[in-house]
Amino acid sequence: MATLAQPKSGITVFDVYAATCPSRALLDLVTSRWAVLVIGALEEHPQRFGALRRRLEGVSQKVLTEKLRDLEAEGLISRTVVDRPLAVYYELTPIGRTLVQPLAALRDWAQTHCDGHQAD
Repeated sequence: MATLAQPKSGITVFDVYAATCPSRALLDLVTSRWAVLVIGALEEHPQRFGALRRRLEGVSQKVLTEKLRDLEAEGLISRTVVDRPLAVYYELTPIGRTLVQPLAALRDWAQTHCDGHQAD
């Protein structure tokens, strides 16, 4: 099965079920545990790294840094440096905001159905 289909209109169509589809990498990123939680934590307002780390209990500095870089590279969050006082803020981009509702539903589902489930 080909990753991309070329309809007569010339529009490229991605097939997430195809092994070579580039949408797979994006799907892997946005459905990772820490990405789901970072996006949720940034839903209301921009936050600094330290605030995110405190909010996301259990995430290491290294993992949070990597996840923020990955999300920024995909254009889902932006990073803003403020000079005085020196601070770095992370916030959702417009495309990142489109993930808020579906990922909130996923978080809600996990909270609703976690009773009796053993964590790794």
